[in-house]
Amino acid sequence: QVQLVESGGGLVQAGGSLRLSCAASGRTFSSYSMGWFRQAPGKEREFVAAIRWSGGSTLYAAFVKGRFTISRDNARNTVYLQMNSLKPEDTAVYYCAACPTAWGTRCPDNKYDYWGQGTQVTVSS
Repeated sequence: QVQLVESGGGLVQAGGSLRLSCAASGRTFSSYSMGWFRQAPGKEREFVAAIRWSGGSTLYAAFVKGRFTISRDNARNTVYLQMNSLKPEDTAVYYCAACPTAWGTRCPDNKYDYWGQGTQVTVSS
């Protein structure tokens, strides 16, 4: 069992930055690839970014490339999402999730075993 707790969300103006954190506890954190997803009101959940257990491989959705950076600190059992140049359309609840490491960064959504409760990000125009 892995417990995931996101933090770092909030209200920011367009063009600003936020750093989300996802703290994991329970089973060995380094056994999992980690992903960030988001869900805006009235929309389906969508993939944002993923990182392999070693941190050496990352994958991003096209709409965040160059603006968001995913990273992890296995010693702290934490994964981060640095979000720069935020846009109003980035407004959503952001979730982190854990997928068995064998999938790498291309873990299908339905293979993520554990999910956090989410943190709200609101970008004002």
